[in-house]
Amino acid sequence: MKFIKWFYRVVFLFVTFAAVAAGYFYSSVTTPIGETSIKSFEVKAGDTFYQLGYKLNASELIEYPFLTRIVSKLHPEWTPKVGQYAIEPEMNLLDIMALFDSGKSIFYSITLLEGKNTQEFLSSMEAKGNIKMTLLGLSNEEIAEKVGLEISHPEGQFFANTYRYHEGDTDVSILKHSHALLRSTLDELWEQKAENLPYKNAYEALIMASIIEKETGVPEERSLIAQVFISRLEKGMRLQTDPTVIYGLGDAFSGNLTRKGLQDSSPYNTYRVYGLPPTPIANVGREAIAAALNPEATKALYFVAKGDGTHAFSNTLQEHNRAVRKYQFKRREDYRSTPETVK
Repeated sequence: MKFIKWFYRVVFLFVTFAAVAAGYFYSSVTTPIGETSIKSFEVKAGDTFYQLGYKLNASELIEYPFLTRIVSKLHPEWTPKVGQYAIEPEMNLLDIMALFDSGKSIFYSITLLEGKNTQEFLSSMEAKGNIKMTLLGLSNEEIAEKVGLEISHPEGQFFANTYRYHEGDTDVSILKHSHALLRSTLDELWEQKAENLPYKNAYEALIMASIIEKETGVPEERSLIAQVFISRLEKGMRLQTDPTVIYGLGDAFSGNLTRKGLQDSSPYNTYRVYGLPPTPIANVGREAIAAALNPEATKALYFVAKGDGTHAFSNTLQEHNRAVRKYQFKRREDYRSTPETVK
């Protein structure tokens, strides 16, 4: 009889202990972590839930690291996915481990703006501070090779858009995505182009789009400017567009395009050479490509900046010269903003 009493007492104590332990375990894994703000936490390649328990403890997000091992035994289907995660104050340990299993890590975003060149794209990425930079200081040819471009000049090969990325992603991976989007957009719009355009191929249309992108930020002007340049090409006139000259001058451009600059022998100097420059001069968005491939009908052959972001369009050189005098009188004497001659 004493043995039976002893046995029941032991069983009672065991059940009581188990119930208390289970209750404590349940409370520990379901109680919010109690942080006052969202915390960022990284899961690295090879991390197990057991290892993550100690990392969470070191980050003062949980008190007992061994709990992750117990939970992982109860949920053997869960596996942590690599990424940077946002741990929110109301989350508990179960929520955190489920989050790591889901792979729903933090995404950051970067906007690569229309009209910027490739080096400016790289500078924008560097400024984010959480993108792994591998292309800084490389030549155009080296950048093109590392990104996997089919041509050696990367200008214009990246699509101006907003991109999502994880912390630690490389500049190469973002530019590869950007280039793929550029190719698909260009191919799509090339199939929808107007008839009788002067482009030999889609690359020439991309060159034109880059000039349009640099000439205006006003959406309704893009297709008009496209037609002005197309008309000049068709009439055998030089494009005489400042942005191409400035691009050709590179670091030698001081901020003012002077008559001396207009004498530069660069193949991008469209005041001296006929036709399009050899490459795009900037990266573009969808609207500029669409404008280059579907210009708006106009008889204008000239345009000049009005100083408010828009342009005055003229059909004749005489009209254009009057517009230049009206809108450019505050410019330096040796500054030319738009075409002056049809020669």
